[in-house]
Amino acid sequence: MKILGIGNAIVDVICKVDDNFIVQNNLTKSTMKLYFHENEFRNLLANLKIEKTVSGGSVANSIVGISQLGNKTGFIGKISDDEFGRNYEEGLKKENVEYFYSKKKEELPTGTCLILVTPDSERTMCTFLGTAGKINEEDVSKDAIQKSEIIFLEGYLWDEGEPKKAFDKAINNANKVAMSLSDLFCVDRHKPHFLNLVKEKLDITFANEQEISSLIEAKNFDDVVNFSKQLNKLIIVTRGEKGAIAINGNEVFESDVKKNLKIVDLTGAGDLFAAGFLHGYINKLSTKDCLEKGTEMSSRVIQQIGARL
Repeated sequence: MKILGIGNAIVDVICKVDDNFIVQNNLTKSTMKLYFHENEFRNLLANLKIEKTVSGGSVANSIVGISQLGNKTGFIGKISDDEFGRNYEEGLKKENVEYFYSKKKEELPTGTCLILVTPDSERTMCTFLGTAGKINEEDVSKDAIQKSEIIFLEGYLWDEGEPKKAFDKAINNANKVAMSLSDLFCVDRHKPHFLNLVKEKLDITFANEQEISSLIEAKNFDDVVNFSKQLNKLIIVTRGEKGAIAINGNEVFESDVKKNLKIVDLTGAGDLFAAGFLHGYINKLSTKDCLEKGTEMSSRVIQQIGARL
């Protein structure tokens, strides 16, 4: 298998809201908020009109994108045997993604992410991890990991306790490891751990400029470039309107954003960027071409609703 993704198995529930909804519910636009109480999350959802639901989660979105580009992919993520869980599994199978997890009835329901899209196309996420956040090392197939050329992890998945053990098992058995830092919230919550992962454990790191700057407490973007050069690993940073950059040892490659796009929803932009880049990487394209493929995929997904092409 080319790529195995390991991440939070989350059903994305996409809703359009106005800016007032964001303010009234004490949310910070363009970030992700974790909900720890199911009832609080359900109350938020009760007042909304659902546009559509998709088998999501950051890495799962990337893996589907890589599959759509014609590569053999797999995914591991914890779900419960409930309606959302069954929908989740079916959704991946329809996209030709091999699902390496046997669901059973869990105490917590399948995880859900409410994606609130405001008129400016920004997305604000409210996540109830449910059973996805309870992933443990028993849920992670050593055999599937060892048979994959590369595994792709998400920062969202990392947490103290059982998820960390699952993470460690995956990394320790992998041929090559890529990871997305996922969100500024994750970086700030787990900074020393993430810094250690980037320096010591990962072959490829995906981040946006905000995330990597916070991780290394950079004063400017030159600090990010210099830090990345010293690592001698592949660091890919998306920079919004400034495009994207890949740093591999002393080599620096850049890609501009596509112009004149009709942006509808930024959900999945980073996920599909990673999909395009990793597609190029496993098919041995040049780093510059990998960046271009990532930019092309993210440009396509932001011109529609949701994180799937």
